[in-house]
Amino acid sequence: MSADSDRNSSSFRDHLATADRTGKRIWVFPAKLKGRLHRARSIVAVGLLAFLFAGPFIKVGGQPILLLNILERKFIIFGLAFWPQDFHLFVLAAITLAVFVVLFTAVFGRLFCGWICPQTVFLEMVFRRIEYWIEGGPAKQRKLARQKWDEEKIAKRTVKHVVFYAISFLIGNTFLAYIIGSERLFKIMTDPPGEHIAGLSAMIIFSFLFYGVFAWFREQACTLVCPYGRLQSVLIDKNTIVVAYDHKRGEPRQPMERNQERANAGDCVECQACVHVCPTGIDIRNGTQLECVNCTACIDACNRTMNKVGLPEGLIRYSSEEAIAGGRKFRFTGRIGIYSVVLTILLSIMVFLFATRTDIETTILRSPGALFQRTNNGMIRNQYSAKVVNKTFDAIPVSFRIKSPQQATVTMVRGDLVVDPDGIAETAFFVNIPESGLFSPSTMIAIEVVSGERVIEEIRTTFMGPRKQGQQ
Repeated sequence: MSADSDRNSSSFRDHLATADRTGKRIWVFPAKLKGRLHRARSIVAVGLLAFLFAGPFIKVGGQPILLLNILERKFIIFGLAFWPQDFHLFVLAAITLAVFVVLFTAVFGRLFCGWICPQTVFLEMVFRRIEYWIEGGPAKQRKLARQKWDEEKIAKRTVKHVVFYAISFLIGNTFLAYIIGSERLFKIMTDPPGEHIAGLSAMIIFSFLFYGVFAWFREQACTLVCPYGRLQSVLIDKNTIVVAYDHKRGEPRQPMERNQERANAGDCVECQACVHVCPTGIDIRNGTQLECVNCTACIDACNRTMNKVGLPEGLIRYSSEEAIAGGRKFRFTGRIGIYSVVLTILLSIMVFLFATRTDIETTILRSPGALFQRTNNGMIRNQYSAKVVNKTFDAIPVSFRIKSPQQATVTMVRGDLVVDPDGIAETAFFVNIPESGLFSPSTMIAIEVVSGERVIEEIRTTFMGPRKQGQQ
């Protein structure tokens, strides 16, 4: 067991399962996993890991499927480029994701933590398996932890930590590829190290950070650092589906012994298998706890015991407190309904904004400090500056024309404008309007941004003119 032997069921909520009464850490040595749910989790983990490591090299329309270049404020998601001008979309997406997490947790608890979270996937499906391979099962690991630093211990610990750091370095480089792109990462890797001292130093530091998390910090990242675990207590209720122990069926607990009557005993045979396999060291029979990440290891362990003793599976299963206590099925509550309505509204807004998102984002401003001018042919002229962001990966020719007033014309300062693929271009132009067409010192005009014959967007701005007699 990974918890203190003197810990009882009335005190488990007073402290973490991985700390003793003096605050000293209790190292967890979970048993090897077997079972139907573990095989399913392994398949999911393989798919997630394959996507993670292949992601920087997957192209959509010649562009990476995901690029989060924070340094240059450039983001590519599924082949679409996003710039700071799309910040409102990121804010809305973050709010939508938060509402989805709340709704998902209210219904399914911490299912994400046990099946999809990178911390769990890497720790349980990669680092823990390597540890089993090098040091053996939990009994051998405990023995190795207690023994002196002899040749065997030094050799095994050295091999394990070298492999752990190598994998951490690979993970760090993969995440870096999501930030700077696989091409730039490959260039850094093939260039002499002296040309990228700062980048190499940062990568070594980040690799040590990943190494520290998976080699030492481990389950404490879920119980002490991750805010999602802390939110669990306010997001779940009696109707939330979690990994739960059926206390009505299992109590009172009684070990199964040969030739002993179990007429008044529950189905729990006190085998402790659910505790032995728990990666956070808890006893799920005490109920839902902060440390539980819904990894389903206890379900597989309990089902295996039930099969051995000839009892039905499902003593520990995915269920809700309401379903176990009252035998009721899942209920669609008012809280879930409100979350669902809010999420639907946010998703609808996001779909609309993405559908109406233009390929070009243009900012047009009157040139600061420039006054209007009178031309020889009786026109009033204002100068404007334009900044054009090309959100596509093709060069786009851009021009401007006046939609209203109709007698206005545009004169480009530097000729026609072509915006480079995935680039930004700036230009200046004049707008000329006959003085007879102005009826106030500040006239609203509509400027169309045009590529060929296609109107990309329409921008409204003000045009300054002379104050006529009698105007205030």
